[in-house]
Amino acid sequence: MTSAQVTEDHRPEEGYERGLGSRQVQMIAIGGAIGVGLFLGAGANIAKAGPSLIVMYALAGVIIFFIMRALGELLLYRPVSGSFAEYSREFLGPFFGYFTGWTYWLMWVVTGMAELTAAAIYVNYWFPSVPRWVTALVFLVVLFGANLISVKVFGELEFWFSMVKVTALIGMIVIGLGVLTLGFSAAGDTAAVSNLWAFDGFFPEGVGSSLMTLQGVMFAYLAVELVGVTAGESQNPEKTLPKAINTLPWRIALFYVGALTVILCVVKWTEFDAGVSPFVKAFAVIGIPAGAGIVNFVVLTAALSSCNSGMYSTGRMLRTLADNGEAPAAFRRLSASRTPALGVTVSVAFMAIGVVLNYVVPEKAFGYVTSVATAAGIWTWLMILISHVRYRRAVVAGRLPASAFPAPGGALCSWIAIVFLVFVTGLIAADADSRTCLYVMAVWALALGVGWTALKARRPEVTRAREPELEEAVRP
Repeated sequence: MTSAQVTEDHRPEEGYERGLGSRQVQMIAIGGAIGVGLFLGAGANIAKAGPSLIVMYALAGVIIFFIMRALGELLLYRPVSGSFAEYSREFLGPFFGYFTGWTYWLMWVVTGMAELTAAAIYVNYWFPSVPRWVTALVFLVVLFGANLISVKVFGELEFWFSMVKVTALIGMIVIGLGVLTLGFSAAGDTAAVSNLWAFDGFFPEGVGSSLMTLQGVMFAYLAVELVGVTAGESQNPEKTLPKAINTLPWRIALFYVGALTVILCVVKWTEFDAGVSPFVKAFAVIGIPAGAGIVNFVVLTAALSSCNSGMYSTGRMLRTLADNGEAPAAFRRLSASRTPALGVTVSVAFMAIGVVLNYVVPEKAFGYVTSVATAAGIWTWLMILISHVRYRRAVVAGRLPASAFPAPGGALCSWIAIVFLVFVTGLIAADADSRTCLYVMAVWALALGVGWTALKARRPEVTRAREPELEEAVRP
């Protein structure tokens, strides 16, 4: 490769096919806010917090909106496929870009491991005689192939995965409202809005217990930032990205707060248990035929959606790291279909460990895996927020152009979100089970620190700050 080619291909998004249309970006954004954390994880959290879980989802939803508006302002200042890793590099220094890129890669690899096994478990509901490792392997190969073909195929798959999840949630809300207002079904006699406070109050286990569910609630929102990774492959980022981000409040209000409110009105909170989907329970109480099978299919699509997104984002993040000299240069190459095929392949190889884990790791280990993903996600969100604060300072000082999509409240909302995420990290540290992920992250940080030291000694020019190239098209 010539020096001219290297210069021309310096930006991580250069060479990608801008194949994600508005329809697909919108659904990727919606799908990112609806996952297994809601469909399955909400059951355990209802058992811990009762109806007050609704407030926890609403509170966390406000913080997620602050994070996404901060990311949106940065994306319209400089839309790059490396997204938050690139902004960390620009506003906090090369080490933070390196650390954030590799940590986000780790988040999706471990999430992919967990989701593959989860998907295999869901298929066992219909085909109990099929070994889980076989199902996990089939899903891995199919999604891998889809990600290698083109970004359009990825976008189309994600569109339909999200459509299934959205349709199921809207259906659940409509049916629940019908039960409440018309009184039909087996739940008609007991369904009432008063179920939200009739059984030991709205905070039945106390405010402290409700707050402890925030770590699980934040896991449910993981991947909402994925829309930022699509910036380098969106057909019209200055229009599609703001629209996707601005619709986030109503999505959270409808799919999280709305769905949980309706479910907890139809079924009293004391009937929910950990390990059982609240949606399966609600369908069973209402008496919908094949309700459990329907929800099982929806949760299967949620798991496959998450794994599909993981393959997409890890390949792009490895290319960003390679573009900055922080990963092997081979990851910079694009295939004939303009996808980072090698990065996707290596990431999938690590995810395949999840197939092996079906033999040797007890199921509780997957709880630890998801907690590691949550810790990595919190780091990513913190980097977005701190980068936004630094960017706003630079704009006020006149050093950088203003974004076409400024965040409401400016840096103040980012500071509020930073304090909130630090508080959630404290809750994780206070919980004996979930604090394991902080130990894992400490080891990960040490490993990355060693890698950075070696990189600095071997290629010192890579570890120096560089001026970013700005996209003229999105300057106001």
